This record gives sequence, C-alpha cells and structure tokens, in this order.
Amino acid sequence: MAWLEVFRTAAHLGSFTAAGDRLGFTQSAISRQISTLESEFGVELFDRLARGVRLTEHGRALLPHAEAMLDRLDCTRKELAALTDLNLGRLRVGAFDSANAALVPGALATFRTAHPKVAISLTEGLSADLLDRLQDGAIDLAVVAGYPEHGYDSELFDLHPLVQDPVLVALPRQHPLAARDRVRLAELAGEDWIAGSRNTESTLLAACVRSGFRPRVEYVVAGWTGKLGLVAAGFGATLIPSLAARAARTDVALVALHPEDTPVRLVQTATLRARSLPPASAAFLALLREAAGGAPAAMSGRRD
Repeated sequence: MAWLEVFRTAAHLGSFTAAGDRLGFTQSAISRQISTLESEFGVELFDRLARGVRLTEHGRALLPHAEAMLDRLDCTRKELAALTDLNLGRLRVGAFDSANAALVPGALATFRTAHPKVAISLTEGLSADLLDRLQDGAIDLAVVAGYPEHGYDSELFDLHPLVQDPVLVALPRQHPLAARDRVRLAELAGEDWIAGSRNTESTLLAACVRSGFRPRVEYVVAGWTGKLGLVAAGFGATLIPSLAARAARTDVALVALHPEDTPVRLVQTATLRARSLPPASAAFLALLREAAGGAPAAMSGRRD
C-alpha cells in the first residue's frame, strides 16, 4: 500500500522529485519504490522524461484502482480509530435481574451520555445463562452474582468483584416485626413466603433451611415487582437482595437480618479470558466499577 501511495502521488505531480518532497523521501528512494512496484506487476508504469514522468497505458489503468484501494484503506483507518475513540461500535452487556434495578442502568446512562454513537444492548438472565452467552459470543461483558462457596470457572472467565450484596427481608408495613432494625430468620418461621420457586434450595429462601426451618411458600412469582406487590398487600414475606431493594416500593418494610442469617452474594463482572475486550466494554467496565463503588454494601430497614 505504501508503494501505491508513492505511485499515486508521482502520477498526480508528474515528478519523482516533487513526490519525494511531498512524502518526505529522496528522489532516488521514490524511483526505487516505483521500480519495485513495476517489478511486482511486470509492467512499466511511467515513462521517464527529461523533465518529470508521465503515466504509461498500464499506469493509467492502475491509477483508479490504486486510488480506490488507498481510499478504502483510509476509510478503514478512520473506522478503526472511531472504534478506539468510541465514536462507533457496540456495547453488549448481560446482567442478572436485581443488578438491572439500579446498578447497571446508572452506569449505562453515564456511558450513553459520554458515548452517544455507540449502540447499546442489554440482556437480562440468570448468571449461569449469561456466562453461557458470554462463551457463545452473544455478549461481551456479564454482571453475575454468586456465593463464595459456589465460584465460577476462573480459568475460563476473567472475574472481578464489584460489590457485596447482602439479603434483606421484605415485610408488610403492618407486620409486628416491620419496625425492627434487625430480625432472626427463625422469628419468621411461621410466615407465608413469596419466592421464585417452591424448590427453596434454588432460591434465596435456602437461608431459611440453614436457619433450621423449611419456609412455607404460598406464592410463586418470578419478578421482584410482583413479589413486593404481594408483600405490600399482606400476603407474606420475601427475601430480597440489597441491589433490588434500592428500587423497592416505599409501602414495604425492608429489614436487615442478623449477620449469622444473612446470605451475602458477591456481584462480579465476567469477561472471557480467551477474547479481547472491545473498547466500548472496557470503558463501560470502568463506569460500572465507579457505580458499584457508590453502592451501599448493606441496607437497613426502610421507614419512609
């Protein structure tokens, strides 16, 4: 491509000397590069005249192709620079539901303001499913949650902690324990519970089993909006991560659990070790860490 640039410049200026001045080469260096290009194609591209040079028939045929290739290369350079400067590209993020309550949207809003030309896509799912999508190349960055005793594959994924996410209990406002600063799970053994599944071991209610009782799950609801709606209406209690609680409704009491009863999830970012991180994802990762730095590690009961 450098030879083609020399060829194009000499063709437009009609002089190897003038081309050398324009490109910062000596006249002899320009002549050598043109000769090398002629050897590559097996034809003469210039007639060497007493004063200057003139394109041959072969040279005139090459010129539009050379210009097209050089223009395409220039466009490519600009596009690559735009990706690096975040004036182009895409941000593909996956996150679990309670991270999407406040943590991820806040970071996304900051990113969109700073880089409005980057296309953003957000996928919500369970942490294990997000890691599968990360492996498949459907997303470039995942925000996942887990417990210290159940870690993810650190050889396959590059994992960085964001924030600890302790669990709270959500109670109806009129509940006798709603005004407490802290409760033991065993005190709630007789309550009706709202959960995402009746298989308590697969939900946050596994903490109840570890506290010595099997919770009575009366209502199975997947989303936090529905769970907290039932709690507010007096249908029972539910356990809720602090991240989800940041966006909770005000007609529900959120009460801290005793430290011995409190499950604490570790919220992490995950990227695939074998894949380079796109510039947009690297920039968003930094914003996500800033947002997590401002997230409270624990929440006490809400009284307002």
